[in-house]
Amino acid sequence: MSSTCGHQVKNSSSPAASARVANPRPRDWLLLLSLVLIWAVSWPVIKIGVGQIPPIWYGCFRYAIAALILFGVLLARGELALPPPADVPVVVISGALQMAAYSALTGLALTILPPGRASVLAFSTPIVVAPLAAWRLGEDLGPKTVAGVLIGCAGTAVIASPSFAVIGRQTLAYGMLMGAATAWAVTIVTVRGHRFTSSALSLAPWQMLIAAILLLPIAISAEGAPAMSPLGAATLVYVAPVATAFAYWAVVEAGRRFAASTMSMALLATPSVGLLISAWMLNEQINASLLAGVALTATGIRLTIATTRQG
Repeated sequence: MSSTCGHQVKNSSSPAASARVANPRPRDWLLLLSLVLIWAVSWPVIKIGVGQIPPIWYGCFRYAIAALILFGVLLARGELALPPPADVPVVVISGALQMAAYSALTGLALTILPPGRASVLAFSTPIVVAPLAAWRLGEDLGPKTVAGVLIGCAGTAVIASPSFAVIGRQTLAYGMLMGAATAWAVTIVTVRGHRFTSSALSLAPWQMLIAAILLLPIAISAEGAPAMSPLGAATLVYVAPVATAFAYWAVVEAGRRFAASTMSMALLATPSVGLLISAWMLNEQINASLLAGVALTATGIRLTIATTRQG
């Protein structure tokens, strides 16, 4: 299996699989475009949602609902089974870091920051993956990779620069987003070093169930009884079934139809599209420093992904 933006996608070396990757059909491109738009829209929607429902509760509800949906899908397909023992450690790590920690940290950050700016930093995971993979897996850090990491870090600093003048809640929020990106990066590196015995889709609801179980006691102790408004519930109707359950299935399916580099580059567009949608939906301001930070971050990610794929 490989990982595309943190999601495990089962690879195949068969000629049929290679043909599918080499010649994606129009509906495959539509699926990939839909995935980018779904995730881009999810950021302003989650921003609205965590304003109505406490953020840790929001993540708990999100993954509990998505897990139930995917359990139902696997049951209907006759594919529901417990994770094999060999895959359990990665299922736990993914559920704890990629899902529970990532959603809690980004949800808390979104109570402070605008969603477009937040999405750029939260998607900066490849910048963290490169040095982490070099340390943990012995992957080479070539000149382009090092340049990509440095340029990407400069971009994140430019995006966060408005908070440097006054250290406070915004600085903490930016720290949370980088913590979320690091949690996702640890999952990616763990996935790279693991040989899976089950498909990504069959493991997904178990990962989501673990995330919901881990978030539940934290939400109870930190946020008390959950508040639920009609608007908050409406955002969950989009985020849980569409941006979580369906999107997870979509990224697995798209990963079978496109080269990994194509997937990475397409999903790299998500923060930029999210920024535009956030500006339209929530009147988020787009200034020169933000655009410069986005450009630097995207360049850094592009360099680290390109050199990783070549290696």
